[in-house]
Amino acid sequence: MKIPLDRQAKQPIYLQIRDRIHHLIHTGHLPPNSQLPSIRALAQTTQVNKLTVIEAYSVLEADGLVHAKQGAGYFINAPSSTADLTADSAADSTANAKSSHNAHPLPSAQSLPPVRSTFNPTQQVILPTGGIQSFPDIYRATIAAHNRPDVVDFGIGFPQPLDVDDFQRVARRAMKDSGIFFRPGDPKGDIELRRQISQLLMQQGLDLSPDNLIVTSGSMQALALLADHFITADGYTIVEAPTYHGFLSILQQRDAPMIGIPMTPKGMNLTLLEQYLESHRPKLIYTISTLHNPTGITTGVGHRRKLLSLAQQYDCLIVEDNAYEPLSFETTPPPIKAFDTTDQVIYVGTFSKTLMPGLRVGYIAITGEQNTALTERKLLHDFHISNASQAIVKEYLASGHYRRRLKRLHKTHRERRDHMLMLIARYFPPAVTWTVPEGGTFLWIQLPDTLSVAEVGAAAAAQKVLLGSGAAFFPSQQGYPAFRLNFSLPPQETERGIKILGSILHRMSK
Repeated sequence: MKIPLDRQAKQPIYLQIRDRIHHLIHTGHLPPNSQLPSIRALAQTTQVNKLTVIEAYSVLEADGLVHAKQGAGYFINAPSSTADLTADSAADSTANAKSSHNAHPLPSAQSLPPVRSTFNPTQQVILPTGGIQSFPDIYRATIAAHNRPDVVDFGIGFPQPLDVDDFQRVARRAMKDSGIFFRPGDPKGDIELRRQISQLLMQQGLDLSPDNLIVTSGSMQALALLADHFITADGYTIVEAPTYHGFLSILQQRDAPMIGIPMTPKGMNLTLLEQYLESHRPKLIYTISTLHNPTGITTGVGHRRKLLSLAQQYDCLIVEDNAYEPLSFETTPPPIKAFDTTDQVIYVGTFSKTLMPGLRVGYIAITGEQNTALTERKLLHDFHISNASQAIVKEYLASGHYRRRLKRLHKTHRERRDHMLMLIARYFPPAVTWTVPEGGTFLWIQLPDTLSVAEVGAAAAAQKVLLGSGAAFFPSQQGYPAFRLNFSLPPQETERGIKILGSILHRMSK
């Protein structure tokens, strides 16, 4: 197969390969059930890396145009086929369906009521006077909940386990090279893994080289390293209110002064942000632009460009933490980092939300002179992260399993989000408001000011339902009454938990 490539074009090579094969399929030159060239053969004829061909085939598979047969290669789908119906994938999908949907089938999109976001909080800036480190307590409670199978844990921060058999196969292949355990690792991370991550980020609009990346033990270590390096006790940090409670605890542990700028339905209030950039001259802005934790809001391009412009105007660094971005149901705007021409933005990502939290693989994308200094800090912190974890993530990316997994997560999470929204509309009092995120795992629920989140949480816990208390997501817990619900739980757990919460909220609202 001859594929003309323009190596000077801005479009990545793997997408040029994808587009050419896509054209050949739709024009009938590659009929159904015909076999594509092997990865090795196409890499040789096009003179590209095998990883580039794998990425092209993975995109075609995610688009439903081809499927892989274990040990045989890639084949063109019949018009009614989908990429997920390979032998392995079909078995996994059937198992997942049996465990998640048989007892409580989820409603179709057509049967859902018109449930829209009603999120519209008051706009109040938070200038905390003291720190309350709630994250360690919350994490300990999450671990304890996992040892109690009868508990509905809406407070958990990760998706539910899926494709366990898939993981076992991938891990076995990754572990074939036992030599990885006897080699010292690069503090920046495995070079091949960094190449793969840079290709992933390129699809999101980020033009970064592997040298711009530092692989970390999850995004939590990335945030801790950045806080150690850039944050001082005499400089303010801007955070969204609410925001990720883990980063709040990192700041509080360092006695770092912070300013909580309220979230609007479209993102951080930029009018108030500009006022406090002018009055307090902060050193850093921490933002979650895509699938914000905890509200689930994704900001638009205009908001992102304006935020970057303000940061440049007031010489303020931005840390963009998009841990949940790969879980978006829809195409998202390019990250703020994609518009950055002055090394003003540091981008943080992780595989903990898309693969599994136990692997602990995240990364920092940082351009400019601070990259070397941060790498040295990483070296002195823990040399490098687990070679085994890096090898497993590499195998996921190289084999195409990662893209297939994301596709399944998107489908499952959309169904479970819609299921929770339907239940909330049915069982919660009218005065309760919420967000409707286009991905991720969370809904953000705001209560009337007359209700106490602590009392609601205690009453729910007494009936074995755990909430993510909204107080933890505000600086010094100085925010409006709200809680975060993980919608990725199995449907039967979600229904039981929402019914209990609805009953409690109705009773306390009287």
